[in-house]
Amino acid sequence: MLNLVAIMGRLVADPTLRQTQTGKNVASFRVACDRGRKDANGQSQADFLDVVAWDRSAEFVCKYFQKGSLIVVDGRLQTRTYQDKTGNNRQAVEIVASNINFAGPKSANQGGGNGGYGQPAPAPEFPRPAANPVAPSYSAGSNDDFAVIEDEGDLPF
Repeated sequence: MLNLVAIMGRLVADPTLRQTQTGKNVASFRVACDRGRKDANGQSQADFLDVVAWDRSAEFVCKYFQKGSLIVVDGRLQTRTYQDKTGNNRQAVEIVASNINFAGPKSANQGGGNGGYGQPAPAPEFPRPAANPVAPSYSAGSNDDFAVIEDEGDLPF
């Protein structure tokens, strides 16, 4: 059986950190993921997915991510049932995170900006190559470096 989910999107709100009765850290947050197509009015469509992170991943996401941060999550899909305040049975579908990673440059994940959903992340800066690159030097080896292998038509692959 295979249950694997990988998503990339922006946080809809700041992650919330709680502790279970046994003292385990748990964070919950929602990620807006673009569907990659537009509706009849030309508006982008997005799915809003609930994510749960445990222990050190929960601490990590609460410390380094905030509303609007670009995030990558992989994990598994999980359903659970619960009773709401009125006693009705409800079902929740959520992603249980295995790995959480930054998806944008460091400056985009430090908050304070207008990095809400739908705002493009700044383009990453790449180092420029040197004007006169130095050619690598290769030592001249002898012709004995390569030898013919007799296989008698019997290769193992």
